[in-house]
Amino acid sequence: MKPRIVVAGASFAGLTAAFELKRELKDKAELTVIDRHSQFVFIPSLIWVVPGWRRAEQITFDLRSSLQSKGIRFVVAPVGRFDPERNRVITDQGEFEYDYLVISTGPHFDWDAVPGLGPHGGYTQSVCSLPHALEAGKVWQEFLKSPGPVVLGATQYASCFGAEYEMVFNIDRALREAKVRDRAPLTFITSEPFLGHFGIGGVGRGQQMVEMFFKWLKIDWITSAMTEKVTPGEIHLAGGRVVPFKYAIVIPPFKGVEAVRNSPGLGDGRGFIPVNDRYQHVSYKNVYAAGVAVAVKPPTLTPVPCGVPKTGYMSEVMAGVAAHNIAAAIMGKAPKALPFPDIKALCIMDAGKQGVILLSDRIFAPRKHELLIPGPWSHWAKLWFEKYFLWKMRTGRVYLP
Repeated sequence: MKPRIVVAGASFAGLTAAFELKRELKDKAELTVIDRHSQFVFIPSLIWVVPGWRRAEQITFDLRSSLQSKGIRFVVAPVGRFDPERNRVITDQGEFEYDYLVISTGPHFDWDAVPGLGPHGGYTQSVCSLPHALEAGKVWQEFLKSPGPVVLGATQYASCFGAEYEMVFNIDRALREAKVRDRAPLTFITSEPFLGHFGIGGVGRGQQMVEMFFKWLKIDWITSAMTEKVTPGEIHLAGGRVVPFKYAIVIPPFKGVEAVRNSPGLGDGRGFIPVNDRYQHVSYKNVYAAGVAVAVKPPTLTPVPCGVPKTGYMSEVMAGVAAHNIAAAIMGKAPKALPFPDIKALCIMDAGKQGVILLSDRIFAPRKHELLIPGPWSHWAKLWFEKYFLWKMRTGRVYLP
């Protein structure tokens, strides 16, 4: 009987793992991918959905056709929980047995951690998912009719800091193009101890560069911000400071998904998966994880807790290692290890019509090489990368850079 492999989650990490497993194993295993959504979404482009510079169909593709074209079974179903003792994934479409499991379920957006936060009964908008970004775009169009203060940023335990910086620069551009920037003061709030910290302790002269851009564009900022609650038109920070807004996009705290938190012994206290350097669960040796689902300890403690970012590139790298090690176990080959801090940092941060390309030899310090390249070519690079990446993932060419 062929080994059965189940991949739970089909975003950056899950899709990479599935295609890599198929490429390495071919027909030596039965491969199933489970995801609650039927479409892949290029999440980095959600920042452009809000001002109307992207439509949903431009940044999505159908998962079923892409996976089935490679002979991979695809099931659209929410995962309720995992049973690693019985080697089963429990969904509302039934139970799926596995010999090897890859958990790539992404994050749970913990709106409840801050009363009044978020689009679900709260007072702020979000770019954490396509439906959120589309709703934020509708509210944005109404806002432009009668502008006012804008607040953008991230709460404690958020771990998607690149997106918050991209959002503030793109909203600044959108306000200027709409000729209402003078009536919409911008404030940036973040749990980071300084601008350009990014949840990894900073990179090179990132702090000075971001501060320079903020001053040039007249963007106010508040660092080490602990968000306590949101009321209509006001964000309340620890210490009594109140930041007024008429439009706000704030990234929430991240936790592991409910399916992991419903599975005793699988995740840590926040629902993330503890793994070794092979991206193999520390207790269940036939369970692997990749992407945002992985537990990563911050390199240093900060006054306000910051999550460690797990970008699309990092997720792909982790998934590639996990897939290789599952294939190696099946085929009797040597596994490989790659500690999370040793993953290279590669990020294109868009800033309206400008941007910054970030490169370093390690995510965490100490680093031998780190480079920040600002300029309009960064914006062009992200435009090109969006189209390239969607093609690469849609066609299963995840082995390409």
